[in-house]
Amino acid sequence: MAEAQQDKDNDKRATRRFPLRLPVSVHYGDDKEEHAAQTRDVSARGICFYVDSAIQAGSPIDFTLTLPPEITLTESIRVRCKGRVVRVEGGTPANKMAVAAVIDEYEFLADS
Repeated sequence: MAEAQQDKDNDKRATRRFPLRLPVSVHYGDDKEEHAAQTRDVSARGICFYVDSAIQAGSPIDFTLTLPPEITLTESIRVRCKGRVVRVEGGTPANKMAVAAVIDEYEFLADS
């Protein structure tokens, strides 16, 4: 029971997370190559996504995703974000890396 309380105390987030499985296009590394990923959850200040290739904590990243109407309460909105990786966890069932990142900047993209 004390362990559960400790986990709860360590999990203090200022914004609500939405457990969403959305495609996301992520750019990172020296070459800024595009990597296809899928979100685990999204909040106003951060994102967690699954990706195949390794990335280091502290790395800068850019990513673009489309928020669905159930989140925006209007229509789908594409958002481009810049941030940095704060945590990387391995060993998911599909051998993917779970990457948690904070969002430092964002911009809404016009429909093309």
